[in-house]
Amino acid sequence: MPGAQGVEDSMISPKEPHWKWCLTLLVVLVSAHTDTKVTSSQHMDDFIRVLEQVEDSNPGLEPVNVLRGLRRAAGLRDEFMQHFLGTIREDSTSEAPVIDSNLSDFIGRAMRHKVTERGREEGVVLTADGTTVAMSPVLLGIEAGLVSKTRCRVHGLYSLTLARNLGLSFQRFHSSLLSQRLGPNGCWDDVSSPQVFTLSDKPSFATDALVNGGMDGVILGMEVSAQSQRPLKLSSLLRTYYCHRLDGLDAAPRLISRLRRENFRELARPPLLQRQVVRSLVLQRRLIDHSTMLAQEKEELTAVVREGIKEFVHRYMDCPAIIQRCQWGAAPYRGTPTPLSLPLSFMYIHHTYQPGQPCLTFQQCSADMRSMQRFHQDDRGWDDIGYSFVAGSDGYLYEGRGWHWQGAHTKGYNSKGYGVSFIGDYTSRLPSQQTMELVRDRLASCAVGGGRLVGNFTLYGHRQLVKTSCPGDAFYSEITGWEHFGVRECVQYVQMYDLNLITLLEDNFPGMQDI
Repeated sequence: MPGAQGVEDSMISPKEPHWKWCLTLLVVLVSAHTDTKVTSSQHMDDFIRVLEQVEDSNPGLEPVNVLRGLRRAAGLRDEFMQHFLGTIREDSTSEAPVIDSNLSDFIGRAMRHKVTERGREEGVVLTADGTTVAMSPVLLGIEAGLVSKTRCRVHGLYSLTLARNLGLSFQRFHSSLLSQRLGPNGCWDDVSSPQVFTLSDKPSFATDALVNGGMDGVILGMEVSAQSQRPLKLSSLLRTYYCHRLDGLDAAPRLISRLRRENFRELARPPLLQRQVVRSLVLQRRLIDHSTMLAQEKEELTAVVREGIKEFVHRYMDCPAIIQRCQWGAAPYRGTPTPLSLPLSFMYIHHTYQPGQPCLTFQQCSADMRSMQRFHQDDRGWDDIGYSFVAGSDGYLYEGRGWHWQGAHTKGYNSKGYGVSFIGDYTSRLPSQQTMELVRDRLASCAVGGGRLVGNFTLYGHRQLVKTSCPGDAFYSEITGWEHFGVRECVQYVQMYDLNLITLLEDNFPGMQDI
């Protein structure tokens, strides 16, 4: 068609070669394609970037409508959700955003939760702090908070985020259809570019990722409902919560994912959780099964839920979050571990001395753990990292030899107690208050409540049992005021003429003070 050819030719400058125009067109097309290219990584950072693309493509759309669009893309709209959040019209562009098909596929994968027959948990993402979170309860909780008409009392908040999953899990465990009420956790194939998350055991209906997501959904839903002004962007809310860069835990803002358990404890009391779980199961029966629960059946259900909540409170509220070995990249144990005879009677407090600086990120704490394990295995010839647990300054404990296997932390006493070390040199300064509370209050309470430490256990500093300056002068002075501290003469440290040699060794080898 001469006319069409004439139009095309008129777009090319007579002074510009035809190939330059073609190259320009190619760049435009590639750029347009790149805008909707989606990474396959199941990381929270990638989810937030995709969310930002959705928001940028739909400027001015309210966060609640963005959430509706995400739910529609993921197919999350059963009768239970609609009961609290209402229906989403398929043909409505004002209620929910237009989402590119590539983005929609990614959102679906990130939000549709299920566990495959091979034990792979889908609909979960790895967060920057090293924990794994199911996305659907997070976003359902935020949506419930945004549509709430009453500040700090959010209709359906617990049911949508946590209570239904807990209740279904408790019921099936009671009926012997599940081997455990709660959990488990799992491991990512690659923490730098996570794609596959495999559970460590048979799943319940309330995996750790679902519980983490549920707690975050409650926290964030309550937060947005209490604000006089709604957040301008959903992506900003998630980025602030999950991606905060620490300068130190004691100076950290309250609303961050690292403080998930602390914040949830303030919001949710066990009697409240129990009532919410029972109500959710009664509603589930009515909406999904189309039947009514009789009074006697409800009474029996309440007893089942009460037992389940006890385990939930111990596991996720009393105990601190512990980063598993597979998450920090532990090398395999060498040899055969020696089991501990529980409960133990002692807890021994250490500092690593080297690494000498507190670690503030999952990446740095994990690198420090690997460094210490290499030194303990390769230079000392031990089977594994010596400590039972290690406290980072990022808000988490890191699993060493754990609850059940004898460590190599306090010579002559390894079979009698747990060795807990704080990453850093605390000769003249202290760990953060948050980090100390994590061990002094949470880990100790968790160990006693779980039958791993006796209730009247004794806490010692390493120097009270072995010739060492560990856990540092400043830190040792601090722990003498802790509950359960045992008064005992410190073992005399090295003679003065040995100090230069010891200092040289300690400066060059991680954990040298724990000989």
